[in-house]
Amino acid sequence: MSQFTPTPRTTLKRLPRRGVFDRAAVHAILDEGLVCHVGFVMDGQPFVIPTIYARIGDRLYVHGSAASRMLRSLAGGVEVCVTVTLVDGLVLARSAFHHSMNYRSVVVLGRATLVEDAAEKRAALEAVVEHVVPGRTAAVREPSEKELLATSVLGLDLVEVSAKVRTGPPIDEEEDLGRGCWAGVLPLSLVTGTPLPDPLMPAGRALSPEVASYRRPGAA
Repeated sequence: MSQFTPTPRTTLKRLPRRGVFDRAAVHAILDEGLVCHVGFVMDGQPFVIPTIYARIGDRLYVHGSAASRMLRSLAGGVEVCVTVTLVDGLVLARSAFHHSMNYRSVVVLGRATLVEDAAEKRAALEAVVEHVVPGRTAAVREPSEKELLATSVLGLDLVEVSAKVRTGPPIDEEEDLGRGCWAGVLPLSLVTGTPLPDPLMPAGRALSPEVASYRRPGAA
């Protein structure tokens, strides 16, 4: 199916015209982002934890130390809310009230489960590395069995999902259009800086191809 099915929890109540349920659009936002925030409640206390993630098909994966509070809590099947947000520009209006941002965001609701299948776990961990730097797994050592035991992976199916997108110029009141201040959009994008070599690496080593050509999806 090309669309995610809206549910009472994913149907936008405010500005519903910005809601997006197109599967390809949701995938594109998830694939461009680098960090997700995982929200959950443990012993009555809400937590929101930022972490790296990856997508394989319609399944989202997060990983971390097997001893981490988040992964130990979620492995028991706790309900989660995972969000990813990309900021594309600052919307500068003629009034303070109408200042905004152009953004693309995804919210995923569901129950994360511990990945126990060894092949799926390895595939998920490889996907995390490839999500951050495509082509990197071919250049580095695979995780050892000890490292795999020290790492937990959680999977979350993309079933109850929605995206929200704002684009375009400010939406000002008609009586403010004559004000003398500048109004419009200040675009923002993620820019890669100059790679900084590890001091322990031999001097003069050339950049790996995946580093030399690195850019995020959607980057200007």
